[in-house]
Formats: sequence, C-alpha cells, structure tokens
Amino acid sequence: MFRWGVLSTAKIGREQLLPAIVDSENGVLSAIASRDLSKAKALGERFGARHAFGSYEELLASEEVDGVYIPLPTSQHVEWTAKAIEAGKHVLVEKPLALDAKDIPPLIKLRDEKKVLVCEAFMVTYHPQWIKVRDLIAGGAIGRLRHVQGAFSYYNVDPNNMRNKLDLGGGALPDIGVYPTVSTRFSTGKEPIRVQATIERDKTFGTDIYSSIRADFGDFELSFYLSTQMAARQVMVFHGEKGFIEVFGPFNAGLYEHHRIELHNQNHTEAQVFRFPGTQQYRLECEAFVRAAQGGKDRVFTLEESVLNQKVIDAIFRAGEKDGWETV
Repeated sequence: MFRWGVLSTAKIGREQLLPAIVDSENGVLSAIASRDLSKAKALGERFGARHAFGSYEELLASEEVDGVYIPLPTSQHVEWTAKAIEAGKHVLVEKPLALDAKDIPPLIKLRDEKKVLVCEAFMVTYHPQWIKVRDLIAGGAIGRLRHVQGAFSYYNVDPNNMRNKLDLGGGALPDIGVYPTVSTRFSTGKEPIRVQATIERDKTFGTDIYSSIRADFGDFELSFYLSTQMAARQVMVFHGEKGFIEVFGPFNAGLYEHHRIELHNQNHTEAQVFRFPGTQQYRLECEAFVRAAQGGKDRVFTLEESVLNQKVIDAIFRAGEKDGWETV
C-alpha cells in the first residue's frame, strides 16, 4: 500500500483528501505533520494515521512516507513541493501550484532528476462527468463548438480566511478561476490564444474579488465570471452548432448540485441526462495518483499541464490592467 503523508491540518485536507485517502483501495494514511504537534496528533487519531510530526521537515525525512499531499497556503506550494521532491517523495499539491507560471519549470527539472511523480490536485479531471463531456465534444455530439460559458462564485468576507489574504496567495482567480480554464482546456484539448478581463479588487483585502473574462481559443470562445463576494453558483455550458452540454455543479458536484450533465439537441426538443451518483472525485484522484506513482499508465494532471493553465491565469491578471487583448 502507498503510504501517504499530509503537510498541515488544512480544511480541504480534513474534509476532502484525508477521507479520500482513508477510503482509497491502494493507499493508507501514514503520517500527518503540523507546526502544532497537538493538532497533528488529534487529526491523526481521527483518521487513523500511524505517525504525527511537529514539523514538515520531520515528515519529509520519514521512511514511513512514500508520497505527500500538500494543502498549505498557496504562497507556500512551490517551496514545499520542491522540498518534498528533494526528499524523494511523490507529491500531490493543492491548486494553484504556483502564482506565476515561471515558477513551475524548476519543479519539472527537479522532478525529472529525482524521478518522482508531482501533480497539481485538479480533482475535476478525474471525475467521470468531465470525461463524458470531453468524449461527447470529441464525438461530435454538439457539432462544432462555438462558445463555452461559465461561472463560479461564493461569498466569503472573513478577514482571517487565507482566500482573503493577498500575501498567502488569496483571491478569486487563484482559488477558483483555475477551474473554468482547466475544465475547458481538458474538455476540448485546446489552448487559449489571448484573453480580455475586467478585475475588481477588495479595498481592504487587496485581493481580486470579481472578474469577468473572455478567452479566445481560435475555434471558439470561453466567457466566464468569478467572485468571492457573490451568492454561490457554479455552471459550465458548452454550446455548439448541433446542440449544447450543460454541466451541473461542475466543480463541486454533490455540494452545489447533483452529479449530472445534460446534452440538448439543436432544436431544444430532446435532452439526454447523464448521471454519476456517488462519485467521489477526490478518491478517484488519489487512486489514480498512486497507480501512476507506482508505474501505472493512469492519466494524471502533469506539471507540464500546470504550466499551461497558470499561463492563462497570469495573462488574465495582465489583461485586467489594460484595455484590450492580452496574449497568453
């Protein structure tokens, strides 16, 4: 069994990844580390971890850990991913991996030197609903794709939340802007050429709290909006000449909506519904990661893909500072 170590007791780990690891078929939770040893011990007892450490360095030095999951604040992802690779551990790191695409190639070089697997944790790319969307588009179910429309929003004005702390990598684009971009790229196999954006920042936090974005993919366009200070909503629609696909709860299926997509025909007289009840996308992610780390041929989200996705986010930030198109 693959032995997991987790750096920190962050909420997403507690609520999503640790349960996924415990429920997985090919992994076991071996260790948890926190700068507060009592927190590591308490969470370890809750999830049955064999070891608890009072520092991240101790966990990385442990021979009882094959790979680590890193849910630290965004601004620390690159640093601790590099340290984990240096320690010879496989790494699954929360998104966004970086705050600038140029910070990722050094990790690729280090990964190749140490011969470990390193992946950004885009769980949506393992969900069968997104694999179905990709297959429907590739199979011509909606004809020529002309437009993709998306939205992702929630309301959070807690000054102590890392999403509202600029120095920790907070903001809507790093936190949730990555999802419409990665799901569109995943579903179509295409890359955007240029982007336009309007960005609003919180006067107190300094973080981006609203964005309206237009991305030119050459054959089609993507338009989406984001907010960390609007009512919660998630939607993605892929509109083609022969029909359209609507994805319900596209990024947090089961929380925002049921696990389902709908394929509508050209005249809007017929719809096919595809349901994926009980899907645990975090568990699927963990199991695929472990198989790949152990030499399997599972498709995983590579660091090369991380560079491409982060380049889009970087371009959106630049576009928000000007009037007109910005090249990706």
